[in-house]
Amino acid sequence: MERREQLPGTPPDPSGALRFSCQRGCTRCCEVTGFVYLTAADSRNIAEHLDLSVRAFEKRYVYRTRHLRRLRKPRGAQCHFLKDGGCAIHAVKPVQCRLFPFWPDLVEERAAWRLTAAYCPGIGQGKLVQIGEAMEIANEMRTAYPTMY
Repeated sequence: MERREQLPGTPPDPSGALRFSCQRGCTRCCEVTGFVYLTAADSRNIAEHLDLSVRAFEKRYVYRTRHLRRLRKPRGAQCHFLKDGGCAIHAVKPVQCRLFPFWPDLVEERAAWRLTAAYCPGIGQGKLVQIGEAMEIANEMRTAYPTMY
Protein backbone atom coordinates (compact mmCIF):
# COMPACT_ATOMS: atom_id res chain seq x y z
CA MET A 1 0.00 0.00 0.00
CA GLU A 2 1.39 3.41 -0.99
CA ARG A 3 1.93 5.84 1.87
CA ARG A 4 1.01 9.42 0.92
CA GLU A 5 2.98 12.35 2.31
CA GLN A 6 0.90 14.42 4.71
CA LEU A 7 0.90 18.18 4.98
CA PRO A 8 1.24 19.76 8.39
CA GLY A 9 -2.30 20.45 9.54
CA THR A 10 -3.88 17.56 7.65
CA PRO A 11 -5.71 14.75 9.39
CA PRO A 12 -4.42 11.17 9.26
CA ASP A 13 -6.88 10.26 6.52
CA PRO A 14 -6.88 10.68 2.74
CA SER A 15 -9.85 13.09 2.69
CA GLY A 16 -7.65 16.12 2.09
CA ALA A 17 -9.03 18.07 5.05
CA LEU A 18 -6.86 20.78 6.60
CA ARG A 19 -6.75 22.27 10.08
CA PHE A 20 -6.36 25.97 10.75
CA SER A 21 -7.22 28.32 13.57
CA CYS A 22 -5.70 31.79 13.88
CA GLN A 23 -3.82 31.95 17.17
CA ARG A 24 -4.54 34.85 19.52
CA GLY A 25 -1.66 37.30 19.62
CA CYS A 26 0.13 35.82 16.62
CA THR A 27 1.12 38.27 13.88
CA ARG A 28 3.60 36.11 11.99
CA CYS A 29 1.63 36.27 8.73
CA CYS A 30 1.81 40.08 8.98
CA GLU A 31 5.57 39.99 9.39
CA VAL A 32 6.33 37.99 6.23
CA THR A 33 7.97 39.99 3.44
CA GLY A 34 5.46 40.87 0.74
CA PHE A 35 2.65 43.21 -0.13
CA VAL A 36 -0.96 43.51 1.00
CA TYR A 37 -3.21 44.10 -2.00
CA LEU A 38 -6.53 45.89 -1.65
CA THR A 39 -9.89 45.76 -3.33
CA ALA A 40 -11.98 48.92 -3.79
CA ALA A 41 -14.20 47.66 -0.95
CA ASP A 42 -11.13 47.21 1.28
CA SER A 43 -10.17 50.85 0.70
CA ARG A 44 -13.69 52.06 1.50
CA ASN A 45 -13.99 49.93 4.63
CA ILE A 46 -10.60 50.82 6.04
CA ALA A 47 -11.05 54.53 5.26
CA GLU A 48 -14.40 54.55 7.06
CA HIS A 49 -12.90 52.66 10.01
CA LEU A 50 -10.12 55.28 10.25
CA ASP A 51 -12.61 58.13 9.81
CA LEU A 52 -10.92 59.24 6.58
CA SER A 53 -12.23 59.83 3.10
CA VAL A 54 -11.21 57.14 0.60
CA ARG A 55 -9.09 59.73 -1.18
CA ALA A 56 -7.27 60.73 2.04
CA PHE A 57 -6.76 57.08 3.02
CA GLU A 58 -5.35 56.16 -0.38
CA LYS A 59 -3.13 59.22 -0.55
CA ARG A 60 -1.57 58.34 2.79
CA TYR A 61 -1.53 54.53 2.79
CA VAL A 62 -1.99 53.14 -0.74
CA TYR A 63 0.29 52.66 -3.72
CA ARG A 64 -1.61 52.27 -6.99
CA THR A 65 -0.66 50.85 -10.35
CA ARG A 66 -2.86 50.67 -13.39
CA HIS A 67 -4.56 47.45 -12.28
CA LEU A 68 -3.72 47.00 -8.61
CA ARG A 69 -3.61 48.84 -5.34
CA ARG A 70 -1.62 47.80 -2.32
CA LEU A 71 -0.78 49.13 1.10
CA ARG A 72 2.39 51.21 1.25
CA LYS A 73 5.07 49.75 3.48
CA PRO A 74 6.49 51.97 6.20
CA ARG A 75 10.25 52.11 6.66
CA GLY A 76 11.46 49.19 8.72
CA ALA A 77 8.07 47.46 8.94
CA GLN A 78 5.69 45.41 6.86
CA CYS A 79 2.46 47.28 7.63
CA HIS A 80 1.34 50.65 9.00
CA PHE A 81 -1.47 48.93 10.86
CA LEU A 82 0.52 46.30 12.76
CA LYS A 83 0.58 47.89 16.21
CA ASP A 84 1.52 46.52 19.62
CA GLY A 85 1.37 42.91 18.49
CA GLY A 86 -1.99 43.25 16.76
CA CYS A 87 -3.83 44.65 13.79
CA ALA A 88 -5.24 48.16 14.24
CA ILE A 89 -7.75 47.48 11.43
CA HIS A 90 -8.59 43.89 12.34
CA ALA A 91 -12.36 44.49 12.11
CA VAL A 92 -12.01 45.62 8.47
CA LYS A 93 -8.81 43.89 7.40
CA PRO A 94 -8.29 43.40 3.66
CA VAL A 95 -9.55 40.30 1.86
CA GLN A 96 -5.98 39.03 1.49
CA CYS A 97 -5.42 39.17 5.24
CA ARG A 98 -8.84 37.78 6.14
CA LEU A 99 -8.42 34.71 3.91
CA PHE A 100 -4.91 33.72 5.00
CA PRO A 101 -3.73 30.90 4.77
CA PHE A 102 -6.37 29.82 2.26
CA TRP A 103 -4.75 31.52 -0.71
CA PRO A 104 -4.82 29.61 -4.02
CA ASP A 105 -1.06 29.13 -4.17
CA LEU A 106 -0.97 27.76 -0.61
CA VAL A 107 -4.02 25.49 -0.83
CA GLU A 108 -3.04 24.06 -4.21
CA GLU A 109 0.66 23.41 -3.55
CA ARG A 110 1.79 21.02 -0.82
CA ALA A 111 5.27 22.57 -0.67
CA ALA A 112 3.87 26.09 -0.23
CA TRP A 113 1.51 24.93 2.54
CA ARG A 114 4.41 23.17 4.28
CA LEU A 115 6.61 26.30 4.12
CA THR A 116 3.77 28.40 5.51
CA ALA A 117 3.20 25.92 8.34
CA ALA A 118 6.83 26.44 9.37
CA TYR A 119 6.03 30.00 10.51
CA CYS A 120 2.26 29.86 11.07
CA PRO A 121 1.35 28.21 14.39
CA GLY A 122 -2.34 28.17 13.43
CA ILE A 123 -1.81 25.57 10.71
CA GLY A 124 -2.54 22.19 12.27
CA GLN A 125 -4.84 23.73 14.92
CA GLY A 126 -8.61 24.06 15.16
CA LYS A 127 -11.44 22.47 13.26
CA LEU A 128 -11.04 20.40 10.14
CA VAL A 129 -11.48 22.36 6.93
CA GLN A 130 -12.37 20.09 4.03
CA ILE A 131 -10.37 20.66 0.86
CA GLY A 132 -13.54 21.71 -1.02
CA GLU A 133 -14.20 24.45 1.54
CA ALA A 134 -10.54 25.52 1.40
CA MET A 135 -10.79 25.77 -2.40
CA GLU A 136 -13.97 27.88 -2.12
CA ILE A 137 -12.17 30.26 0.22
CA ALA A 138 -9.19 30.36 -2.15
CA ASN A 139 -11.55 31.22 -4.98
CA GLU A 140 -12.55 34.37 -3.06
CA MET A 141 -8.96 35.49 -3.64
CA ARG A 142 -9.31 34.83 -7.37
CA THR A 143 -12.50 36.89 -7.42
CA ALA A 144 -11.06 39.73 -5.33
CA TYR A 145 -7.81 39.94 -7.30
CA PRO A 146 -8.58 38.71 -10.84
CA THR A 147 -5.46 40.24 -12.40
CA MET A 148 -3.24 38.23 -10.04
CA TYR A 149 -4.64 34.77 -10.76
